[in-house]
Amino acid sequence: MPLSRTLRVIAPLTALTLFVAVVSAQTAPPAAAPAAPSAPAGPKKRVAVMNFDYGTVRSYSQAIFGSDQDIGKGISDMLVTRLVQDGRYSVIERNALDKILSEQNFSNSDRADSTTAAKIGRILGVDAIIIGSITQFGRDDQHTNVGGGGFGGFGSKYGIGGVGTKKAKAVVGISARMINTTTGEIMVAVTGTGESTRSSTSLIGAGGGGGSGGGAGLDMGSSNFANTILGEATGKAVEDTASQLNASVDKVQTIKIEFSGLVADVSGGTLIINVGRKSGVKAGEKLSISRQVRVIKDPSTGKVIKAVTDKIGEATVTEVDDDSATATFSGPGAPKVGDVVKSL
Repeated sequence: MPLSRTLRVIAPLTALTLFVAVVSAQTAPPAAAPAAPSAPAGPKKRVAVMNFDYGTVRSYSQAIFGSDQDIGKGISDMLVTRLVQDGRYSVIERNALDKILSEQNFSNSDRADSTTAAKIGRILGVDAIIIGSITQFGRDDQHTNVGGGGFGGFGSKYGIGGVGTKKAKAVVGISARMINTTTGEIMVAVTGTGESTRSSTSLIGAGGGGGSGGGAGLDMGSSNFANTILGEATGKAVEDTASQLNASVDKVQTIKIEFSGLVADVSGGTLIINVGRKSGVKAGEKLSISRQVRVIKDPSTGKVIKAVTDKIGEATVTEVDDDSATATFSGPGAPKVGDVVKSL
């Protein structure tokens, strides 16, 4: 075949091959997205988050905001939000924790105490309780933990409440620990940090300078605070802390609290039992309902050594108070007042 004819045949074939390759690339299925991290097997670990201690940074925080702001509570609330969003833990409601703290006369000085935390955790019926401290909060101008250096000095140098003349760098440090509510043992200890740097700016972007400390009363959960340099550093520290706690979920032991009580009231399939939150009863828990049929006594002393019961059904707890709980009964028997209730 002449060379000119050969070239004429090859050229169309080459163009057709290129067209097919382009079309194949455009119509090929997209690459599969990376698989999301798998959720932990079994029920979620139940935790409560205490207000963090902020005594180390209290004076400097007060200078920044112009008044004593409970940044320990603010940061713990932010951590609760982050843990709930991640979904690795079941976090107890804040009002339930506050109620127990009030009843136990819990003081701010006990915020980082492991023994006190374990006691509160047992009452709440959680697997672990998270306590911690704020170790840094503010500038790192002197490369020390917050609390070193006077506010007036920082303010006159950079303008805490106004626009500074140099780069401002905010640093926030959080130390958090997970406490076993049965033993008081520290199961997990993490340290979260966050930094943010801007040119010619203040920590909170509020009025006042030279040590006056503008921005009093700022809500740490608000977008206004989140958009400040100090808010950015706080958010990063909370994110770092939450990520480490999530990665340690398998280290948290599930606490199984056994309890027993009696049926105090029966209304159709709804039971009221005489044990509640203080005994470790939790909403959603399964209960065994049985009836005592006879007792066995020691023939020499007359002391009851065993109670024989017949199981008549089960119940699921729907509502819990401190000393009682409401449950929905299911089973072949008919429950009545005095029936024995036990945790499964």
